[in-house]
Amino acid sequence: MKKLFKTLITGFFINTSFAQQTDTIFVSSGDVNLHSVLMKANRPEKSPLAIIIAGSGPTDLNGNNPMMKNNSLRFLAEGLFEKGISTVRFDKRGVGKSKVADLKESELRFEDFVNDVNAIVHHYKNAGFDRIFILGHSEGSLIGMLSAAQTNTDDFVSLAGAGKAIDLILQEQLESKLPEQFAKEARTIMDSLKIDKTVEKMSFPLLSVFRPSVQLYMISWMTYDPAAELAKLKMPVLIVQGTTDIQVSVENAELLHKANPQSELRIIEGMNHIFKEVGEEQSANLATYSNPDLPLHPELIPVIAEFVLSQN
Repeated sequence: MKKLFKTLITGFFINTSFAQQTDTIFVSSGDVNLHSVLMKANRPEKSPLAIIIAGSGPTDLNGNNPMMKNNSLRFLAEGLFEKGISTVRFDKRGVGKSKVADLKESELRFEDFVNDVNAIVHHYKNAGFDRIFILGHSEGSLIGMLSAAQTNTDDFVSLAGAGKAIDLILQEQLESKLPEQFAKEARTIMDSLKIDKTVEKMSFPLLSVFRPSVQLYMISWMTYDPAAELAKLKMPVLIVQGTTDIQVSVENAELLHKANPQSELRIIEGMNHIFKEVGEEQSANLATYSNPDLPLHPELIPVIAEFVLSQN
């Protein structure tokens, strides 16, 4: 059994509907103690528990990274609490307070993050939560699918999750932004990675995406097809996608829904990748990524809460 560390009760607040107890809990997963925050809603009946998984990169439990602060995941947790749903959000390994001494990017694998979510799920099951669902955002959607299958959670929610393997997503993104010369080189690199062959030399514009230290992680990520993984899930599934998401298109949500026809698909008009309400203009969309005070799209929390609470 994973060694569990409960270190600090950070506060106790009163809400108009539910009392909120916020606990900071460290959960052991292999060589890292994962920093998690539990917002526990006291309901007349037992509260379902959402385990929120952040997207790619150095994204912390609030949805922020060193370059951008938007509080998307913090607002998500608080919004679900207002509906009487408990939440856990956590810093990924190597991020925030989930620091790992001498962590090397070259040693990370996609499965490390799946195992971390498994550890979080097992901890809160052992803590007495008997209704747990996973809510994965972006890359966290695929991580969550794999963990949901392995830990047999009650429900699964995908927020802005890819419906294609990461190499196909990257190819689409790079072809829309790079000159053909570099887009062609990127395709060659991905073809090499798909056969487990790393690439040492590349043009400078591609280094940020395909730097040698991240290639083994990308190889491990490319082995998973999100649509195929979602098709394996037998629990209730909700797929949520915004129409003004400039990172993941509505097509991806439709692919996931097609793979699992029993799932519920909700398309939210005017919601972007970090759940904010914004129009089609790209500069305004990007500006939301660095606005920590901008609230979530007003339709998001009701959509998730309706799905989750209807399963009770």
